[in-house]
Amino acid sequence: MKYYLIAGEASGDLHASRLMQSLKQRDAVAEFRFIGGDLMAAVGGTMVRHYRELAYMGFVPVLLHLPTILSNMRRCKQDIASWHPDVVILVDYPGFNLNIARYVKSHTGIPVYYYISPKIWAWKEYRIKNIKRDVDELFSILPFEVEFFEGKHGYPIHYVGNPTADEVGEYLLSRGEECGARSENTGINKCVSGHSSASLNNPPSTKKLIALLAGSRRQEIKDNLPAMIEATRELAADYRIVLAGAPSIPAGYYDRFIAGTHVEVVYNQTYPLLASATAALVTSGTATLETALFGVPQVVCYETPVPKLIAFLRRHLLKVRYISLVNLIADREVVKELVADTFSVENIRCELLRLLPGQSAREEMLRGYDEVRRRLGDEKAPDNAARIMISKLSLVQSEE
Repeated sequence: MKYYLIAGEASGDLHASRLMQSLKQRDAVAEFRFIGGDLMAAVGGTMVRHYRELAYMGFVPVLLHLPTILSNMRRCKQDIASWHPDVVILVDYPGFNLNIARYVKSHTGIPVYYYISPKIWAWKEYRIKNIKRDVDELFSILPFEVEFFEGKHGYPIHYVGNPTADEVGEYLLSRGEECGARSENTGINKCVSGHSSASLNNPPSTKKLIALLAGSRRQEIKDNLPAMIEATRELAADYRIVLAGAPSIPAGYYDRFIAGTHVEVVYNQTYPLLASATAALVTSGTATLETALFGVPQVVCYETPVPKLIAFLRRHLLKVRYISLVNLIADREVVKELVADTFSVENIRCELLRLLPGQSAREEMLRGYDEVRRRLGDEKAPDNAARIMISKLSLVQSEE
């Protein structure tokens, strides 16, 4: 069968590439055409556009690049109509992909499948009408989305498992017996990045680690990292404070924050770092779930502009109670979220101290992580999604 996939950012490239691999295992004659990235290209097929040509975020960048975005959208629609695949598979990236879904549904007879459903439960819930109209099958990687889509909106979806859980599980399995001694281990493979940075096993150290995951965008780093550094200053005598550098951020950008401090930075070692960390300070996003799956107690820190206003909006207007995936999946506060008016150096320090070895809050959080793992289940998301997709498509073809 012919599969047309669209992934608009790095995470989508990763998840789409793994889905493509699973589709190939079940469909020996699978053909792929896609908008995506290098990981998808490595699986095989024809790349129409790289996601870097689509990935503009924020009002001003989108406005400045609007002609390019519209041109790419037109090209994508024309390409789908010309190639006429058996299915169009959209991966996250709703601003672009829901527009494509509308075109495909109204101008062709091609089924539209959406892998990694748009997070409309947090923002832009009105998009449910577009999904109901334009998407034939929706695939979720977050278990609580089932109640939102099916219970609240009467739209059936497939929960297929969580790919982050798959990836962390595979990494831990590859480490074998090292996993059991995760918290005590401080020696990790040498940094493989081209950036100038520290290596976690050079120089050798007997100190345990506290990990800092300050985000992947410059604004996030600028807002959160200084407070994280200050909050860990008093712990530097007993712990190595190690920052996970984002691959897209040059070393010079971090230098302005860590120069003259106790903080080391490493690149391309987030999983090894988490596998060895005793505790972590983490911004919101997938990193919070990764940290939980590695069994690392964490404080979620996210500074916002006009914090009192944001706090008011969170209480009265936003549709979700939490910002971290850990708490959203557990449907309760497993990890402390210091956001808006609760974000401060002192609050970060106090919460971190409560999570160090020997503290009861640490053990309570680890028990909460067990609950998160149970809710995610043990399904292999790309394998499960590929199986359902091919089954649905085969059924459609047999009826034609």
